[in-house]
Amino acid sequence: MYFSRKIIALLCLPFFASGLVYGQQKTIAVPLSITQVWQRAEVSNKLLKMKNRKVAGAEEAILDAKAERLPEVRVEGEYAKVTNMPIYNNGLLHTHDQGEVIHTTYTVGAEAYLNLYNGNKTNLKIKAQEEKRQLAQEQLNLSISEIKLRCAGFYLEMQRSIVFKTLLLKDISDQEKQLEEIRALLKNGVVLKSDVLRAELKLSRQKMSLLEIENDFTIANQKLAILLGEPDDFQIQPDPIGTADVKVKEYEDYLNDGMANSHELKISEQETELSKLELKNVKSNVSLKLGLFATYKYSYPQIQFYPYAISLYGLGLGGLKASFPVSEFYHNKHKTEEAKIALHYQELEHSATSDQVRQDVKEAYLRYKECLTRIKVAEENIRHAQENLRIINNTYFNQLSLLTDLLDADTQLLQTRFDLAASQIAAQLQYYKLQKATGEL
Repeated sequence: MYFSRKIIALLCLPFFASGLVYGQQKTIAVPLSITQVWQRAEVSNKLLKMKNRKVAGAEEAILDAKAERLPEVRVEGEYAKVTNMPIYNNGLLHTHDQGEVIHTTYTVGAEAYLNLYNGNKTNLKIKAQEEKRQLAQEQLNLSISEIKLRCAGFYLEMQRSIVFKTLLLKDISDQEKQLEEIRALLKNGVVLKSDVLRAELKLSRQKMSLLEIENDFTIANQKLAILLGEPDDFQIQPDPIGTADVKVKEYEDYLNDGMANSHELKISEQETELSKLELKNVKSNVSLKLGLFATYKYSYPQIQFYPYAISLYGLGLGGLKASFPVSEFYHNKHKTEEAKIALHYQELEHSATSDQVRQDVKEAYLRYKECLTRIKVAEENIRHAQENLRIINNTYFNQLSLLTDLLDADTQLLQTRFDLAASQIAAQLQYYKLQKATGEL
């Protein structure tokens, strides 16, 4: 609490004499609503830019997987110089004869292969890439929701600091007037010197609290500017704190929204679907592979078929190629079991994520309702504190109560006003948390 600081505040009195205000920098503050802050964050936040690049990469991966349906075409060529060919008719240790060879050989050709069936692996890969793309999009949506919540937290902290500063400046002004009245009583011998010292001590603590509030504002402003992709000295002027008229739905409605729209739950669903596709892909290792092939080459010299010829020749082949990986019957066994275990793990994780979503929605809902109750209690406490201060103020200056009673009454009134502002800010933040838990932020 701002009023529990040490006596070190007395050392800071000369510093406060100049009068601190927000925005001492020459930079002009830019007025932004919370909606405008979110819009800027979606465009300029660096984390969201990275997530957008990941989505773009996933889209390219889908196109790459679909391209595997096209025929594979390869062009190749070979040019070589052939060495002499010694022939050892009488063994390696005897003189050899020299065989006649053609010292130049080359081949130029092309071949193509069109996959007809490979255990449905191509379709499974395309489906997996599409799931990864949806997963990347949901991860982006989750990051947007998280960035919005962080922005809202800093934005609301700035609003709270402005309200606290306004209240504290008003209280400091009242305390200074009250201090002058106490000093006048001291001159008349009505009160003791200790009353003046206590009043001055409280005033110095208030001014120290003012510095802390200003620093809180500056820190929150910098953090928010960084989230918006702006330089550290970018100044933001938040809207005045308000009480938005939000219709609170029943818990079951929020829970249904969460189970249907939660980004965490959708991410878990996509990861589970990817595990299912991986299991199908592993099982397809034990399957027939069928395709059309064609090849044509020009070679020199003709030494592939007898009789040989020292001439250029062309040869083409085409037909149907089929193969079956028999060894996969035993090689694929453990891979399949591993994929099944991974799928079971993912299903358990999805169930745990569902539990967590329900927990988050319940907690956010109860905390939001709690904040709404705190607002009503704080408003009632302000009325009580005002009446208490009025009574104590009259009794003190009529010498019927102690200064400590008056100072406590002042503190209680200021604290209740702080409590109201803090409760209003907390209610808005909890509402945003509830929206995030239900996937609506």
